Amino acid sequence: QLQLVESGGGLVQVGGSLRLSCAASGFTLANYAIGWFRQAPGKEREGVACISSRGGRSYEDSVKGRLTISRDNAKNTVYLQMNSLSPEDTAVYYCSATWTPLGSSCRRDSYAYDSWGQGTQVTVSS
Repeated sequence: QLQLVESGGGLVQVGGSLRLSCAASGFTLANYAIGWFRQAPGKEREGVACISSRGGRSYEDSVKGRLTISRDNAKNTVYLQMNSLSPEDTAVYYCSATWTPLGSSCRRDSYAYDSWGQGTQVTVSS
């Protein structure tokens, strides 16, 4: 059974850093594009970053230069390094997967993904 589990969320002060992990089980992550999404209270879910099976990346404009997505296929895990955090980054963060072997690009649209984790809460306090 395909499963995604996020971890690494928590409470951090403004300007701090967190590294989120998305661990996959039941499938080989290397053949999938992975997206990171977030949803703040009262707001729609938005795609903040994605990485294709061949390592192509895409970022939402407000996180460029602060968030970095990476993958370790040997560990079947994708990471989201988050630096210079602000209260606007407070949200539940979800990772998602879609089968795209040999894909060189990825999409940050939620409808492009068909498997989702349960999410991890990130709270940035001022």
